[in-house]
Amino acid sequence: MPLPSLTEQLTQLVATPSVSSHQPSWDMGNREVIELLAGWLESIGFAIDIMPVTGKPNKANLIATRGSGPGGLVLAGHTDTVPCDENLWQQDPLKLSDREQRFYGLGATDMKGFFPVAIEAARRFTATPLQQPLIVLATADEESSMSGARELAAQGRPRARYAVVGEPTGLKPIRMHKGMMMEAVRVRGRAGHSSDPSLGDNALETMHQVLGALLQFRRRLQAEHRHQGFRIQVPTLNLGCIHGGDNANRICGQCELHFDLRPLPGMSNDELRAQIDTQLQPLRDGGADIELVTLFGGVAAFEQPADSALVRAAQLLTGHSAESVAFATEAPFLQQLGMETVVMGPGCIDQAHQPNEYIEQKQIQPAVAILQSLIQEFCL
Repeated sequence: MPLPSLTEQLTQLVATPSVSSHQPSWDMGNREVIELLAGWLESIGFAIDIMPVTGKPNKANLIATRGSGPGGLVLAGHTDTVPCDENLWQQDPLKLSDREQRFYGLGATDMKGFFPVAIEAARRFTATPLQQPLIVLATADEESSMSGARELAAQGRPRARYAVVGEPTGLKPIRMHKGMMMEAVRVRGRAGHSSDPSLGDNALETMHQVLGALLQFRRRLQAEHRHQGFRIQVPTLNLGCIHGGDNANRICGQCELHFDLRPLPGMSNDELRAQIDTQLQPLRDGGADIELVTLFGGVAAFEQPADSALVRAAQLLTGHSAESVAFATEAPFLQQLGMETVVMGPGCIDQAHQPNEYIEQKQIQPAVAILQSLIQEFCL
């Protein structure tokens, strides 16, 4: 099929819903977006490989490749968006709106807007033989389970030397971010009439002890770990929500706490989970029925050395020193596949997950030029 203009590509991508969510009622597939991208990239000479996501028949990754060799550059993005409440939008979130020198639409900045930019950059080299491969990578489920990136890690693909994850950073290179893990603590007590405490075992009272243990664990983590490359230099542990009991005059029989932990580079999610479990063990030894449950498999913290060739190139091209961000990305998964990785793309993260999401049009052509320069350096 003929390759549409950059604006028409973004129009079609925004118009193709691809919400991913932990809530089944919101969650949907991304196959239609993958097929759009596959058709456009095939039209400019890319070999297409659509990778199904295990256990999710309506979800897939796309690996589109031009050229071959042991090195090469990956331009990576996710195809899914968060859910939205259209009643909070000033226009249809699935219809691209061009006004105020901005493109408005769900996913316009996070991060469907990156794909037309990457394709436009690649199109310049359609007639140019590549010495190393150029790969456009599109993933599923970044906004929820990261199942697409996990599938890539499981299959050990794609293989390249460098990768740019095009999350919205205002075209500033990002070389590190904290990790993320989400856990639940479930306490099972025994319900009974509140007039006689001996009739039950109050799960809320046990949860009070759990909260104390977690806060003590947080204090220890923050005393022992610090990274000056982050605005908030310590790992954080946030007590997010708690649910328990059903009536004032009934002994609470069950209580559940959800929390997240954001580790620094060099800290292992698995080790932290084991440490939390150990922190709670004395309460179990005292007779409490406590279960630690993983809500989200987690994302590793990410740090690319400042002297990496890709970091140096991105800094030179953008005029910005590489920084850190607070949000997590798919960068650790690509780094684990052996690639030097930076996070860098058009748009502002402040617009992500917001009503009336938009991308500034003035960032689009500079983004194309930066990617073209990276292709020139690492693929030619």
